[in-house]
Amino acid sequence: MKTLKHIKIKICLAVLLLVGLFAGCSSDFLDQPPQDTILDVNFYKTSEQVLAGSGPLYGVVWFAYNDKASHGIGDGRGGVLTSGSYQLENVEFKTTSVTAENLSAWRAFYNIVGQSNTLITNLRKYAGEEVPQNIVEHAIAEARFMRGMAYMFLVQNWGEVPIITDNTALLQDTTITRNTVPSIWEFITRDIRYGTTHLPETPIMKGRLTKYSAEGMLAKVYLTRAGVGKSLTRDAVFLDSARILAKDVIENSSASLMTDYEELFKTKNNNNQETLFALQWVYNGADWGSQNSVQAFLAFGSSITGFADGWGGDIGASLYLLNKYDGLIDNGNTPDARRKATFMFPGDHYTYIHQQVIDPNTGNPITQELRVPLGGSGYNNRAWVKKYVVGRPEDNDGKVSQQHTENCTYMMRLAEVYLIYAEAILGDAASTSDAEALKYYNRVRLRANVATKSVITWQDIFDERHLEFAMEGQLWYDFVRLHYYNPQKAYDILSTQDRGFYRITPDKIPDPTKWTIAVDPDDQSRNFPVDDGNFKIPLPSTEVLRAPNLSKTPVPYVFN
Repeated sequence: MKTLKHIKIKICLAVLLLVGLFAGCSSDFLDQPPQDTILDVNFYKTSEQVLAGSGPLYGVVWFAYNDKASHGIGDGRGGVLTSGSYQLENVEFKTTSVTAENLSAWRAFYNIVGQSNTLITNLRKYAGEEVPQNIVEHAIAEARFMRGMAYMFLVQNWGEVPIITDNTALLQDTTITRNTVPSIWEFITRDIRYGTTHLPETPIMKGRLTKYSAEGMLAKVYLTRAGVGKSLTRDAVFLDSARILAKDVIENSSASLMTDYEELFKTKNNNNQETLFALQWVYNGADWGSQNSVQAFLAFGSSITGFADGWGGDIGASLYLLNKYDGLIDNGNTPDARRKATFMFPGDHYTYIHQQVIDPNTGNPITQELRVPLGGSGYNNRAWVKKYVVGRPEDNDGKVSQQHTENCTYMMRLAEVYLIYAEAILGDAASTSDAEALKYYNRVRLRANVATKSVITWQDIFDERHLEFAMEGQLWYDFVRLHYYNPQKAYDILSTQDRGFYRITPDKIPDPTKWTIAVDPDDQSRNFPVDDGNFKIPLPSTEVLRAPNLSKTPVPYVFN
């Protein structure tokens, strides 16, 4: 993907009402079309320039969320992770108005909104006559899709937030306030739906959005929106819309499941046939934020990254999550292929990731295939994170450096559309044996090497999403979807999740065949109560101080 070189822009505007819109930026934040009028009228004159203008929306603007907040909020609050220190506020449901991931996520999402708005405005003003209209509409559809995605995250984390479509209006308008949740979801629907009619069926460039990316995401929007404002039951029309859209993606897109689940998370398989939407990164970009940095915070040590990062030794799978794997707790092992692809157990052997160790015979460092070590004494033999840990430079054709990989970040895979389809068919029924629902639900399980089912419930699908998307920043938003129409059930599940310490002990080293998982008897902090007081993330304090209108009563958004 080409970017425009030597064009540096300053997008941090101190006078904005919502400083979070562009906070955290520098003059080198993006290589993209300039925003001053004189240069804008001379840009967007070719298809290549138009597509270069939308390119940064696939990566750098998402960086502040992807970096730490995605797993802190999406997995930490959702119950996937346990921790002794890192992400502890999120894991213990003590996220505050000054928690780092809170502010970085907020700023990232409003940066996406701001950059999308700017691109839409500039294309409508300055796109050259020789640029085909479908290319202009393609870039506008990309921008609207990304803006809709940003608002999906904003409304699910903070509830009522301001809808911004005109950046320049912020310079004069001091009345902007938050909008109501139903109107935000309507805004999201319109933005993402635009892509279903203005994006092509096949990607115009590798990694770019398609009509089916938009349809899959819109199916997810309708599945979630079906519960907004409801109590215990969901809107049947929205569920049916989710079903229809998901089916079209399944039957008419060229997407298909990767055969081997573990292969999904290797850099060499970026933009594979299962990908419907993924963030795009480069390991050696000129600017900070063009890379995927998550390996630095998830890998258990520097021995497997090759650099002085690998700061994830203090985090791992929660016992709540490990209990979801078939047979793991009772039998000490599980047939589920997703376990080893997502979490490293002591003794696990990965042939495609290497580690540096000290040769006991010579005392010199040597590099060998990864055999996951024991964590030491005490209850710190964790199920360390494997997903998005891709290894050293030699494991990735040299394309790794400190805090830099180019492993794509999944935002939607076909497997998710399968499960959306199954849940949309199930609806509010207690269970279903519908052949279509079972067909696609069981395809996900078959790929994972676990037994198929002849009848499925909401809990079955909910649990399947746990296992399929653990460490992809998803689980928290599954709880938000539930919370819209059954908040008490969401509170009950979250409040009883076991997020405490435990020890994993292999039966032998090397090549263990099973593990014993023992709970730390001295750890009294295993569960953390959740209710309407701490379910929603509080607005960042810096934003409320600078924009007091955020404290006003939300109003419905007025659509033109």
